[in-house]
Amino acid sequence: MSHTRQIEIAGRQIELELTPAAEAALANHAPPMTVEMELYFSCLIRKQVRFRPTQAVEDDALCSQPLPGLRLCFRPVMTRSCGRDYEGDEPPLSDFPIARPGPYVPHWLRLDYRGGQWEGEFGYHNTH
Repeated sequence: MSHTRQIEIAGRQIELELTPAAEAALANHAPPMTVEMELYFSCLIRKQVRFRPTQAVEDDALCSQPLPGLRLCFRPVMTRSCGRDYEGDEPPLSDFPIARPGPYVPHWLRLDYRGGQWEGEFGYHNTH
């Protein structure tokens, strides 16, 4: 059975759901991990959950540390142009400054650990 808890980022309450496998993996995970809820603005909008070693972020106000070894961050990003004027699979990203980020912060985040890999999804409605 999954466990949920409430966390706060930028004044918004987020429901964090961890599966039992995610809780077990987190308890055994070292070093600490940052989970970014990335909202990508450009010619399209994309949501993506990224798992990274914990590191400093530009705007710490968009982060929360609900458990030891786990840091959750909301990161709005953008590209400077549309099209294929870049090399590689994705264009280079830069942080997208939002004066009032609260309305853009997701309502929920679900984390799982399957087959040795972290999985995550987030959304903007109260039920998922």
